[in-house]
Amino acid sequence: MRHFLMCLLGTIFLLNTINAQKPIQPSSSEIYHSLQKLNFLGSALYVAAHPDDENTRLISYLSNGVHARTGYLSLTRGDGGQNLIGPELRELLGVLRTEELLAARRVDGGEQFFTRANDFGYSKNPVETLEIWNEEAVLGDVVWAIRNFKPDVIINRFDHRSPGTTHGHHTSSAMLSVEAFDMVGDTSAYPNQLKLTETWQPKRLFFNTSWWFYGSEEKFEEADKSKMLDLDVGSYYPVLGTSNNEIAALASSQHLSQGFGRISERGTQEEYIELLKGDMPTNTSDIFEGIDTSWSRIDGGKAIGDILYEVQKNFDFENPSKHLPKLLQAFELLQNVKEAHWKKIKTEELKNLITNLAGLYLEASSESASTNPGGQVTVSIEALNRSEVEMQLKSIKISGAQSELNPNILLKNNQKENFELELKVPSNTPYTSPYWLTEKGTLGMYKVTDQSLIGKPETPRAFTAAFEIDFGGTVVSFEKPILFHYSKPEKGELYQPFEVLPMATASFSDKVLIFADGKSKRIPVTVKAHADNLKGEVQLQHSENWKVEKDTQTFEIANKGDELTLIFNLTPPDDEDENFISPILKIMGRSITKELIPIAYDHIPMQSVLLPSEAKVVRLNIKKMGEQIGYISGAGDEIPESLRQIGYVVNSISPSNISATTLDRYDAVVVGIRAYNVAPELKFKQRFLMDYVKKGGTLVVQYNTAGRRDEAFENIAPYPLTLSSDRVTDENSEVNILAKDHSLTNFPNPISASDFEGWVQERGLYFPDQWSQEFTPILGMKDKGESEKKGSLLIARYGEGNYIYTGLSFFRELPAGVPGAYKLFANMVSVGKDTKKDKKQEVKG
Repeated sequence: MRHFLMCLLGTIFLLNTINAQKPIQPSSSEIYHSLQKLNFLGSALYVAAHPDDENTRLISYLSNGVHARTGYLSLTRGDGGQNLIGPELRELLGVLRTEELLAARRVDGGEQFFTRANDFGYSKNPVETLEIWNEEAVLGDVVWAIRNFKPDVIINRFDHRSPGTTHGHHTSSAMLSVEAFDMVGDTSAYPNQLKLTETWQPKRLFFNTSWWFYGSEEKFEEADKSKMLDLDVGSYYPVLGTSNNEIAALASSQHLSQGFGRISERGTQEEYIELLKGDMPTNTSDIFEGIDTSWSRIDGGKAIGDILYEVQKNFDFENPSKHLPKLLQAFELLQNVKEAHWKKIKTEELKNLITNLAGLYLEASSESASTNPGGQVTVSIEALNRSEVEMQLKSIKISGAQSELNPNILLKNNQKENFELELKVPSNTPYTSPYWLTEKGTLGMYKVTDQSLIGKPETPRAFTAAFEIDFGGTVVSFEKPILFHYSKPEKGELYQPFEVLPMATASFSDKVLIFADGKSKRIPVTVKAHADNLKGEVQLQHSENWKVEKDTQTFEIANKGDELTLIFNLTPPDDEDENFISPILKIMGRSITKELIPIAYDHIPMQSVLLPSEAKVVRLNIKKMGEQIGYISGAGDEIPESLRQIGYVVNSISPSNISATTLDRYDAVVVGIRAYNVAPELKFKQRFLMDYVKKGGTLVVQYNTAGRRDEAFENIAPYPLTLSSDRVTDENSEVNILAKDHSLTNFPNPISASDFEGWVQERGLYFPDQWSQEFTPILGMKDKGESEKKGSLLIARYGEGNYIYTGLSFFRELPAGVPGAYKLFANMVSVGKDTKKDKKQEVKG
């Protein structure tokens, strides 16, 4: 699927590529489409809460049908969601979903922005959301985004008037947008922003409504639509050879981590937007009616428009380079315009058009994917003019470094020019990493102190190459990111971001280390070199209660990219304890405390994330029964490794390999989160799972979703059980042990209220809300103001064995090292062992 989507992506017309993405070389039709967008001076901003909340149909329609500058403001980066394609959660998932949003915008032609709000997980109402987020700060970020983007119209994805009917983040995004609409033009609102930007007043604010918000299509048909615009976003674009819906489907499909890959749609598609503020257009299909979107909008723009409209009218698809003189003339006139906002935007668009009309190829490629502060790397330069237009390459400068060439040579038609330039990286150059992760934030907010960075999707690249080209007296500077250009036999030509990394980084293979007894453990610390010929030492930092046999060791690594693993012997205290250990690298007088976490998928550029290198260590008095666990993987979680931490032997089971005999050897079988959603073949293997239980086995099924596109198999349990959207989002909510005498809460570990302390993000999700009498509910819990939910943990005897269904978020709690979650999970897989004479293994702390 990922390879298929990227092949399709290569056929799309987009010119707004990002760093390290393969340079797009557009066709004449795609160049013409860019010219259409150049000649439209209007902006629309779409506002929602999460990366996959955006309506790609409407964003694509505004960008490609109306030709407006279109942006999407996602208040969060989706850090609190799940991940269907890999292990990344929390901060790393936020990075992945940021890049998926950028991939979507490369398809639909929009731009992407964020606030500092952290997606802390599901919230049932905006009151809770805005308390955790820091309402004033996030509102300021929305104001900042509007003041900088300067939209004529704003469209909210959600309704600000219906708190409690949807995710609290959803409603909050709309509430903040409505409030910001009236603040952005007020000089007394967030006055410090005005040192870097200026006030602005959008003309209209809309709500992107639909029948879904009315409860049914029938109710929506009967609704008053006098304040609504009806837009047909199913347009076909002959210039592009595709329809708006097809573009939108491909854009939406970039959210692979959330399972949003979908089939393209074609044909008429209605979208309704309800006016909330501003004047109502008389033409209910024209969102910009009454707003001047021509070049005459800006002082001095009419003369520019006269030139560019004529080029558009008489565009030569066979020889587009003939229009270069006119575009250069328009470029010079634009540089004399005083209006800074549109001048900056249209200057960049014109420069892209000039490049594409001339078939001008400019590239700056480093000899390696990364270097270090104070390091040096060779940058290969390629310049190629593929037109008859005369042009001279005057200079090549790398921003952020004292690196420059002055070729002063004529770029002849289709004759490639190559150069080399030595990039000397200043020693104070910051490392490449997501800027919002540089400092530790709070549960609801990322910490970003540099106002100019707030809202940006990515950290600006440290180095870009500026090519200064003289077109017969008109000098234009073209900026290109430095990237790493290489190939692999199995993948072909590839592009990757050029990064600035520490000389070395260190990491633990396990982020949580559970000590179930007082014995020491061998702790491997892997040092990875990002430079040649490294010598240094690693010091293992630890608390006083924990002992290390030798806390400092030396290392030598000859080659960049190589790794070395050092072993430290760590002894826990006698009593239960939670703490952290961290490695400190000392190299050439520098101390390095970061680990490098790469995020690599085919549909996004390679990401290098630097986070504090640490591992949680937990001395836990835990008991367990049994030894062999079979694990059927679902949507991706780290529970198998967590179970190994407490001494279980965990074997991965592929659904295709499940048969009448393959499960017999396991003391318990665990089904991963959303397994029935993402592995449809499980429904054909269900009879084997039920037979396993019937013969005396213990089956633990973790949460699956209901009512989504990835519909779960209905008969996941031996008795009737109905999944719902019930959840408890307050990780500190009181837990009532309903079945105090049940073995599940007593054997082999007594479970009490204290075992639910320190949970992260939530208690659980997608609890069943109906079940047959064969099930015993074990726990009760609720969010504030709600009735008690009893479906978080259910157990039923079936034949000689036990079936357990749980919506508790063990997939978050075990990797976070929550002691009580480990004890409860050990009890689940130990169910039934207290009544058997052939107890296999008991480990006591």
